[in-house]
Amino acid sequence: MNTVNGGISFWYAQDGAPVPREPLPGDSTADVCIVGGGYTGLWTAYYLKKAVPFLNITVLEARFCGYGASGRNGGWLYNGIAGRDRYARLHGHDAAVRLQQAMNDTVDEVVRVAGEEKIDADIHKGGVLEVARTPAQLQRLKDFHSVEIAFGEKDRLLLGARETAERVHVSGAVAGSWTPHGARLHPVKLVKGLAAAVEALGVTVHESTPVTEIRPKHAVTPYGTVRAPYILRCTEGFTASLKGQHRTWLPMNSSMIITEPLPDDAWDEIGWSGRETLGDMAHAYMYAQRTADNRIAIGGRGAPYRYGSRAATTAETARTGPATVEALREILIRFFPRLAGAQIAHAWSGVLGVPRDWCATATLDRSTGLGWAGGYVGSGVATSNLAARTLRDLIQQDSGQSGPTDLTALPWVNHKVRKWEPEPLRWLGVQTLYTAYRRADRLEAATHTPTTARLATLADRISGRH
Repeated sequence: MNTVNGGISFWYAQDGAPVPREPLPGDSTADVCIVGGGYTGLWTAYYLKKAVPFLNITVLEARFCGYGASGRNGGWLYNGIAGRDRYARLHGHDAAVRLQQAMNDTVDEVVRVAGEEKIDADIHKGGVLEVARTPAQLQRLKDFHSVEIAFGEKDRLLLGARETAERVHVSGAVAGSWTPHGARLHPVKLVKGLAAAVEALGVTVHESTPVTEIRPKHAVTPYGTVRAPYILRCTEGFTASLKGQHRTWLPMNSSMIITEPLPDDAWDEIGWSGRETLGDMAHAYMYAQRTADNRIAIGGRGAPYRYGSRAATTAETARTGPATVEALREILIRFFPRLAGAQIAHAWSGVLGVPRDWCATATLDRSTGLGWAGGYVGSGVATSNLAARTLRDLIQQDSGQSGPTDLTALPWVNHKVRKWEPEPLRWLGVQTLYTAYRRADRLEAATHTPTTARLATLADRISGRH
């Protein structure tokens, strides 16, 4: 069996590429113009149209809905949000607790809407299991668990080696931390279903329509300009391609592989009957799920960044480097030695958006009508939904249709951050950081030190992650 390398993702290879929608036919007007047809843009259109049915909403997508991270991710619908600890320092612990509770609720909100709209996205709410495999990872896991409890996750469990193995038999795992606030899903089935639901509500969606510039009340494309009081940028890892946005969010590359369907005797050994999403406490961490058809999809950072903030625009033919595929395969076998002979069916990559301070945000500039949401740093499957509901509330507040809400008061709203450094500093910095993280992981595994490698701590400080 040969590994398919490239295409868009396994999820599209399995579910099929969508029939393209018509591009923008020329200049037009709308009440709200949304740039980007991924989760953020589609969820925003969905909630705005449900709240105010008479709104004229147009979504502009450069390729097709779900072409970016929404159609390539690991299928982790979970309650993590980038920047929560920083928001606690900036706005107080209680404000960050409210943000975390909103994320906990968001997992159930996505499940609810999928059911209501009859979107069959292979959703299984088995929670999230994070494991530790070295003494240093164990200490980080305990610290992580304590912090999550302090932010209100009273239903989170700290598991010993035996309890962890009873859930998923990860080789060498010494402990785990499990939260119920997570689910496994099929990313493409969700984005296709959401796009169909949005259109059914009466939202206009134009595909094959790249936006080259966003300015107040204007979204400029090669086919014409959409004029609207509100222009919302929902472009995540592709933000750098817009005029004036080259250093706004860094497009970080993440790669995945997926196995062939595994036989029953393999699952008898691995367990994983709860179908939790699975992660670890490494600095260069991994993420995985057991799919509905009994494969393992596993991902991590390969070559994390392309010089000049270039995102793959020809991903139908783009390939994941052999070294990255092999590195992910090694993680798979390290976790599950039984799978040494398992065939890798597909490998692919995608980009996610990283702000300079690694903090997600939802923003509306009331003076210009420009809004944006993103910077999810890999946690966008759920965070995009919270962002969309927040943008809805911000627009309704600005237009006088409602007042402030619990969502508009969350600490990530209207957060400002400085731009990334120019090249070549940006490229050199990212390469150095991830080299440091990988070396720190190897050092911790080799020495069995119970403390985090100083190299990783230094990298965290330099990167702005902590």
